[in-house]
Amino acid sequence: MPNYRRNFLPGGTFFFTVNLLERDRDLLVRHVDALRNAVRTVRAAHPFEIVAWVVMPDHLHCIWILPPGDTNYPERWRLIKLLFSRSLPKTEHINASRESKNERGIWQRRFWEHTIRDERDLNNHIDYVHYNPVKHGYVTNAADWPHSTIHRYIEQGRNA
Repeated sequence: MPNYRRNFLPGGTFFFTVNLLERDRDLLVRHVDALRNAVRTVRAAHPFEIVAWVVMPDHLHCIWILPPGDTNYPERWRLIKLLFSRSLPKTEHINASRESKNERGIWQRRFWEHTIRDERDLNNHIDYVHYNPVKHGYVTNAADWPHSTIHRYIEQGRNA
């Protein structure tokens, strides 16, 4: 098993990639309201600022800013995944390893994070988040993807 160490920067800004276990599924867009509810519930108990977010059929990318002094993004992701999973009927295949740990077969166990270093890094990652539906061939214009904060950026007259 790899010796992966997460960076815990109090009040930091982080870019995340979170994947479904079965990458050929479209659960996230099919059940986007359940995902939004899970995020809303977690944010109410464990606040964080959403800088950018895109929900793809089988994965999502987002950028968060944690409150000053707070480093606990793993707990937030655990709760978001848990609440989303609980909102869905149990139709997925669950292997013996996951069953022994009372886990669902929806999410990959881990997620990937990157600590945003500066304004340029932040802007590059915002662009990456918003361009992702174009990169994957779902749309030709990023603004045509419905599950993205690009619409908020456009409404506010900010560069998306």
